[in-house]
Amino acid sequence: MPLHIVLHEPLIPANTGNIARTCAATGAHLHLIHPLGFSTDDRYLKRAGLDYWHAVSVHHYDDFAHFKQVHGNGPGRFYLVETTGEKLYTDVQFQDGDFIILGKETTGFPPELVEEYRENGIRIPMGGATRSINLSNCAAIVVFEAFRQLGFPNLD
Repeated sequence: MPLHIVLHEPLIPANTGNIARTCAATGAHLHLIHPLGFSTDDRYLKRAGLDYWHAVSVHHYDDFAHFKQVHGNGPGRFYLVETTGEKLYTDVQFQDGDFIILGKETTGFPPELVEEYRENGIRIPMGGATRSINLSNCAAIVVFEAFRQLGFPNLD
């Protein structure tokens, strides 16, 4: 069962394209929760993903409720990557099928979503010079930690 990277209402096509490339490199599935801040035909999105889009399993959802309806009762756990997460991402014992969920670049997650998943909020430690780390960097940091814990299955 693959790992999943979920983008909640992403705005910047280059970030989504970079994350798609990470998915192609790792076999993680990419889930896009609408509304998106760009068209999936966007040239920056395609350029950032290079010629790897054919290797990415991409799933679209109308909103978070739709995503939760499809995946909320499955075996995979939901982890929200956010600046106020209660645990470090390295403190989680990731499992096959887990969902790593990242919020909108400008505002993160709606407060009610953060509250609903408070116990599964994870963060990447950082100094005080910035409010956050670039979305595609966050995705790469957390997904590669998850794959490291799992022994890098199917990766050379």
